[in-house]
Amino acid sequence: MITTLVKGGTPPEHLARVQSTLPANGHAPLKIAMVAPPYFDIPPQAYGGIEAVIADLANALVDLGHQVTVIGAGRDGTRARFWQVWEQAVPERLGEPGPEIIYATLTRRVVENLHAAGEVDVVHDHTFAGPLNAPAYDAMGLPTVVTVHGPVDSELRGYYRTLDRDLSLVAISHRQRALAPELNWVGAVHNGLRPQDWPFQREKKDYALFLGRFSPDKGAHTAVRVAHEAGLPLILAGKCAEPAEKKYFAEHVEPLLGPHDDMIGIADATLKRELLANARCLLFPVQWEEPFGMVMIEAMVCGTPVVALRAGAVPEVVEDGVSGFICDDPGQLPAALRAAVELDPAECREQVVRRFSDERMAMGYVQAYRAALAERRQPRASRGARLAVRSGRLTSAGDR
Repeated sequence: MITTLVKGGTPPEHLARVQSTLPANGHAPLKIAMVAPPYFDIPPQAYGGIEAVIADLANALVDLGHQVTVIGAGRDGTRARFWQVWEQAVPERLGEPGPEIIYATLTRRVVENLHAAGEVDVVHDHTFAGPLNAPAYDAMGLPTVVTVHGPVDSELRGYYRTLDRDLSLVAISHRQRALAPELNWVGAVHNGLRPQDWPFQREKKDYALFLGRFSPDKGAHTAVRVAHEAGLPLILAGKCAEPAEKKYFAEHVEPLLGPHDDMIGIADATLKRELLANARCLLFPVQWEEPFGMVMIEAMVCGTPVVALRAGAVPEVVEDGVSGFICDDPGQLPAALRAAVELDPAECREQVVRRFSDERMAMGYVQAYRAALAERRQPRASRGARLAVRSGRLTSAGDR
């Protein structure tokens, strides 16, 4: 049973928290309604990459002087204001259509309340069904910025095309954006994290690590073979709960495991950091268009290099020969794994501090918000004309 705490127009008492810091860039502070998925706490206690990004982004935006209201389920875990839609997160409902639709309806009511109180300038939605609320927000004069966390070389591409004129999309990598250039992108902002929250360790233990969801695309089966060929035991950690994940593990991964390998399952935040900090390297043999790959920067910030296949955003995240090795063929991975011991852990961390910090991510989103606001201020007719141009170009170049 799902219960909602959204009742009437009175916000929770702790929503009254406000920020007084002025942004260093001189622009007026923005009031941002951040719509999070309802499946995991923010930040998550274990699995939940999107929720981890939302937590760091919300905190960094607050540090920059903006007013952020996180609309979500479960506990209040950030320095932003929090509007609790459901008392508890519902991880067991992940993948069901019902919670998505109900939650989207309820979050729209929250945004309406915030708008009536003059407490929102822009809506930033991280959910799947939430973008369907964009026309209602547009009628209020609010742009909807949507982070595309999933692959656009899928049915999501048609979904976002249909909603095109109502959404301002942000890609999490340049590769993701390039796969669907006709969509209404307002920017590409790499995921980030707060480096201070992650341990750094120079001395490593003698194991390789696979950390990710158990599906063929993530390549856990390849990771086992590579680690064995390189002469290293492998620790595997990650989500293996849904029927397809269990089937894949039982048929394609478990038969390959040796006596020195270890399957942990989902690691909580503490164990995850310990595993990443101690590993000789993270194996990331993805075999799909990975939009970003959060675990790569989580490893690097701990001083652990990444050995990966060239796919998706991997070349944007890993600097080959500095923070890891990028291979074009699985047969190259064992040698790269053996060579990873020569890479400097301090340089791995520096790559994240310099390129993938929470502050850098927040500044990128502020630019996206302002771009969406500027586009929203243009006459509806001109926005529709741009849509027609994009649609015409797509029809002539891509659909025939």
